[in-house]
Amino acid sequence: MSNTLKLFLLFSFVILSSCGTRKELVYFQDEPITDVSLSELDNNFQIRYKPNDILTIDVSAEIPESVAAFNLPAVAYNTSGGAANQPTVLRQTYLLDPEGNIEFPVLGTIKMGGLTRVEATAMLKEKIGEYVKEFIVNIRLINFTVTVLGEVNRPGAYTVEGERISLTQALGLAGDLTIYGKRDNVFLIREVDGKKKYAKYDLTSINVVNSPVYYLTQNDVIYVEPNSARIKTSSYTPNTGVLISAISTLATVAAIFIFRN
Repeated sequence: MSNTLKLFLLFSFVILSSCGTRKELVYFQDEPITDVSLSELDNNFQIRYKPNDILTIDVSAEIPESVAAFNLPAVAYNTSGGAANQPTVLRQTYLLDPEGNIEFPVLGTIKMGGLTRVEATAMLKEKIGEYVKEFIVNIRLINFTVTVLGEVNRPGAYTVEGERISLTQALGLAGDLTIYGKRDNVFLIREVDGKKKYAKYDLTSINVVNSPVYYLTQNDVIYVEPNSARIKTSSYTPNTGVLISAISTLATVAAIFIFRN
């Protein structure tokens, strides 16, 4: 075999071996990805508070003094560099402990974990109503975050305004799938009662909007698997084009050499 042909084969091997594999690139390959139907979830579900959720709870009334004891005091602190050096007022929040409890003024330890906003509001109204009449309770979850990974244009963690977001809205926040995203293999990782649950979405089907997990809850993770085209090109470098040109040139030279001999 001529040296030219040997060199051609060597360069061909380098190019072929530079391609990535699914095992090297795809996340979460060892988890069983199957469709799940979570009985407590449907397309009209309300989120339920979980440990480590952060809430603001405001109790208001026509006479503010009558409910002042049921509100955490705001904390004022000075920030340097301000034009008028005005203090910044920071509203205090409630962090649900590992058991889903918070410490509420006057009322003490209250179980919030597992409740929806409507249920938690009704419970607080009942307890506070023993002390005050004619008041309003407003609860807001401020760390509702979903994470979108994989073949999307802007992967990352997104804090959601409000308490309801769909799969398609989350993908919209992440800039939609890239052309390399596998449309029929998008999946969800969700924690329910301390256990991880997995569900698969097929975005090529309109029926995805009827999935029991179409609407997301706090701390959900969405992963878009790369398709075969992305996997094949995953290990390409800026020098790949040079190598391909070299192979083409060598192939031409080898063909001429072999033809003449």
